[in-house]
Amino acid sequence: MHDNDQAMKTYVSTLPVPVFEDPAFNIPPPLKDAKVAIVTSAALSQRGGVGKWTPDDSHFEKIPSAARDLELGHHSPNFDRAGFHADINCVYPIDRLQELAEQGVIGSVANYHYAFAGNQPDSVSTLRLDSGPKCAKQMLAEGVDVVLLTPV
Repeated sequence: MHDNDQAMKTYVSTLPVPVFEDPAFNIPPPLKDAKVAIVTSAALSQRGGVGKWTPDDSHFEKIPSAARDLELGHHSPNFDRAGFHADINCVYPIDRLQELAEQGVIGSVANYHYAFAGNQPDSVSTLRLDSGPKCAKQMLAEGVDVVLLTPV
């Protein structure tokens, strides 16, 4: 029997890890005062949006907070989409975030959230130098203080 977990651990251990010489860092306000946005690597888009994510696709999608008509852009036959179709919150926890805002745990939910594809080139250079900074600038302009990263 093949141990898929061990095979994945072995594979991942061979991948290059970029070194960031001077990483950006910011001290956000307390969560009870923070505006929170979701950034996911689930390659999400609204129905009728881009919807056609390609391998090594480094663009991002801007998703309105009220949108629930989302589609997964990851089309690999070995990727189980059942959880997403049963409840988008397992990939994109927008309703849980809204509940945290209603409970006063976080200050507010951002008006927009962002989706990238998780299948990036090894160097992630386009993401690091182009689409990532563009997305960050949009979030800063919208007053986002904290990002909830949801990998897939």
